Amino acid sequence: MDKRPRCIFHIPNHIDVDAKSGSQVRPVKMMAAFDRIGYDVDVVMGYGKERKASINAIKKKINKGIKYDFLYSESSTMPTLLTEKNHLPLYPFLDFGFFKFCKKHNIKIALFYRDIHWKFGQYKAKVPLYQRMVTIPMYRYDLFQYQKYLDIIYLPTLNMGKYVNGLGNVSKVDTLPPGADKRIVDDKSENYNTSDSTINIFYVGGVLGIYNFEKLLKIAKQKSYVRLKLCCRENEWNMAKHKYSDYLTERVDIVHKHGKELEQYYAWADLCSCYFEPSLYMEMAVPIKLLEYVSFQVPIIATKGTAAGNFVEKYGCGFSIPYDEGKLENVLETIHEDKRLLLNKYKQIKDCINENTWESRAQKVAGDLTSIEGR
Repeated sequence: MDKRPRCIFHIPNHIDVDAKSGSQVRPVKMMAAFDRIGYDVDVVMGYGKERKASINAIKKKINKGIKYDFLYSESSTMPTLLTEKNHLPLYPFLDFGFFKFCKKHNIKIALFYRDIHWKFGQYKAKVPLYQRMVTIPMYRYDLFQYQKYLDIIYLPTLNMGKYVNGLGNVSKVDTLPPGADKRIVDDKSENYNTSDSTINIFYVGGVLGIYNFEKLLKIAKQKSYVRLKLCCRENEWNMAKHKYSDYLTERVDIVHKHGKELEQYYAWADLCSCYFEPSLYMEMAVPIKLLEYVSFQVPIIATKGTAAGNFVEKYGCGFSIPYDEGKLENVLETIHEDKRLLLNKYKQIKDCINENTWESRAQKVAGDLTSIEGR
């Protein structure tokens, strides 16, 4: 029996496997996906002391002649050198030294660059100047190291590439958005009740800052056939509810659930929402919940021109519409008049799932890196 090929998964920070944020969920999903497509995965993850032990163990294997097909890394939301609990650069040469070692041993390297929020106003608004004087040079240092060692850098969208400078030595820049889980769910295209004219809309995610869904709430208040469930962290809702209090009715439910508790809401929903006020950041960011919506075979309302809207248009898995009350009202009225319009969307989502699983993301990485010749 042939041995399974090996790969290295690297992320320069501690991961909470029970956390709900995309930056914590995605690495866990990708690690599992590499395993499911047939790889033995050696993992470098955790705080510096843990990563150092894992790196030393892998180096010993490589020096003994054990072969790895590639190294796949995901960046932290923090600069690589500041990912300790105290955010001090206690291991300044650890991670990029490991990249250098792998490159020397002809192991191909790719990295998913998660975010470039530090170049935009929202970062300036949240982070004091004295901190930015440290973090921004550190973020730039990450990019400098990437161009030295990476064969491929993956981004959430190609739009983000306009703001990632200094990657001249990287041979390929490509996209690697989040993936969908293949779930055993009831096929809504076969048992969907088109006679019920009520439209049930579900949203799960953030409610602060760039996540502005005022227009959706306003239309939901006006239209008696719309029911809306918003799921968010309780502390975030306590900070945001004053902004939306004028739009809350008995047809709007605010819930604070996660994990398997969400499944009842996905079964209930006719549509899921990625309908936010457009921004430069939304043009680049692919919410991990977008693919969770797809996983549960629920059509999506997204804002045209955003990364989510572009995804919906590409796969026909919902409705990509301008951020305009009239346009949103028209779409909901059309669905209300004939809910059979959603049947085709459900069928298209099934095809969308097959093309966008976490396994397909892992297969892409493996295929891209193993097809590179030379260094």
